[in-house]
Amino acid sequence: MNNIDLKDTYLKFFESKGHKIIPSAPIIPENDPTCLFNTAGMQPLVPYLKGEPHPEGTRLADVQKCFRTNDLDSIGDTTHHTFFEMLGNWSLGDYFKQESISWSFEFLTKYLNIPVERLAVTVFKGNDIVPADNESADIWKSLGIKEERIAFLGEEHNWWPNMELLGPCGPDTEIFYWRSESDIPEAFDPEDENWVEIWNNVFMQYNHEEGGKFTPLKNKNVDTGLGVERVTAILEGYTDNYKSSVWKDVIEKIEKISGLSYDEENARSMRIIADHIRAIVMIAGDEAGIKPSNTDQGYILRRLIRRMIRYAKKLNIDINSDWEQELAELIINKYSKYYNELERNRNDILETLKNEKVKFNRTLEKGLREFEKVVRNLEGDLINKDVAFRLYDTFGFPIELTEELAEEMNLKVDTEGFKQKFKEHQEKSREGATGKFKGGLASTGEMETKYHTATHLLNAALKKVLGDHVHQKGSNITAERMRFDFSHPAKMTDEEKQKAEELVNQYIEQAIPVERLEMKKEEALALGAEAMFIDKYGDVVTVYKIGDVSIELCGGPHVDNTSKLGHFKIKKEESSSAGVRRIKAILE
Repeated sequence: MNNIDLKDTYLKFFESKGHKIIPSAPIIPENDPTCLFNTAGMQPLVPYLKGEPHPEGTRLADVQKCFRTNDLDSIGDTTHHTFFEMLGNWSLGDYFKQESISWSFEFLTKYLNIPVERLAVTVFKGNDIVPADNESADIWKSLGIKEERIAFLGEEHNWWPNMELLGPCGPDTEIFYWRSESDIPEAFDPEDENWVEIWNNVFMQYNHEEGGKFTPLKNKNVDTGLGVERVTAILEGYTDNYKSSVWKDVIEKIEKISGLSYDEENARSMRIIADHIRAIVMIAGDEAGIKPSNTDQGYILRRLIRRMIRYAKKLNIDINSDWEQELAELIINKYSKYYNELERNRNDILETLKNEKVKFNRTLEKGLREFEKVVRNLEGDLINKDVAFRLYDTFGFPIELTEELAEEMNLKVDTEGFKQKFKEHQEKSREGATGKFKGGLASTGEMETKYHTATHLLNAALKKVLGDHVHQKGSNITAERMRFDFSHPAKMTDEEKQKAEELVNQYIEQAIPVERLEMKKEEALALGAEAMFIDKYGDVVTVYKIGDVSIELCGGPHVDNTSKLGHFKIKKEESSSAGVRRIKAILE
């Protein structure tokens, strides 16, 4: 069974259990200030897990595009990936543990034909606040999982999101598979690396309130996640994910381009190129229009492209050939069946890759020569902050590239000193490099809800001031401010900014009711509803209508009247990327 069969089989199975199949949300999250990327299948569904009704009902399933930067340094081994696909099924106040666990077991053993002897599970062992999840353990036993294959673990393993965060939360049960060909032990040892986690079922049954109280939720939710790459490798009998059908054609293309084989000497470089080209295509192909830059998602995109080029050079690939175009075309053709935006944005993806390659190539050779000179003249084993910053500032070396080069020569880099110097000189955020983002249920408060509504009013105002070509390309909201990206080819004049600001404040003063409607997607579009990512919506959609001012497809949440927003003020208007402008604004 290959990965496409796995995805199709999964969705058909849960459709047969009454689930509506919803499209993947974009890889760039909408209105989530805590994340640069969607890192898990549940992230786009946060409003509905918090109680907003979903237009498709209470049982949902999908394949979600995900991206995580915290594993970037591990890419090159046999199991890690930056971009990955997560299969998920959800119950929004509908079924709970009995159905969720039973269906997971049925899918694994009956549809994927995994022998029950190769399965083990973990459940929450309880603490002095919340009791042990014996209910889940009893369900597993009733299905045929032996007691010695059930491990009770603490909150760091089997509680989501964690005990500190306020809001909906609960225990989870993780399913493990014995990946080795050696004899399967009778007892399950979670520390044994031959036991690989393949599925996680989260049961949101409590609300963590102020004061540390955990009260049972009236509407309990189920959130599950199963990784396509890992499970495909397991089904196909590989311990190296990159030998599975997910990657086979990509690796073969890299072998052909480089004239080398996927062996011990070349495998790491080939895995990095394979992983990065797929991630690059997914980010550059997103409707948010991300371009390489020195901040946020653009920084990650630039880093991936430059890192990929460096490893291509290690394989003696002719960097000036169209090697990256060939690889990108392969990925676009392979994934556009699931993600239509890749086909729509094909030319943008290829152009982004080529432009960044040309830009980096100009300085890479000089930079590598400079690095070699630095090493020759080095006293001791530390590359200081000034040298690291010069490599970045003059030769375009991300600090991570300097660190990688140094590590290969058993040298150290004053990374903290570099970061401080970077901050002093450029005063730009590098939060994208740390990879430490949390996506969760605790990120939408009263102010975030107000700013969310304000983005609709600003979108409408900009259309009036600048023209109908204006469309939202992305937004980022915190409790303190909003950031709004929109399509427009030129810098706004002071007069245009003032007009837009005045219009938004007029809409607020008019105290317009904000209506939440549900209708067929075709009806909404016929009414002229604006939609940032049309492919992410199912057949039935939620529409927010603000009088005659705005009508948009959106998941919410929103205030019920514009009068609750306060006074709107534009603080800054600047370029975000080619053809995309950015407004930063506050509500006073």
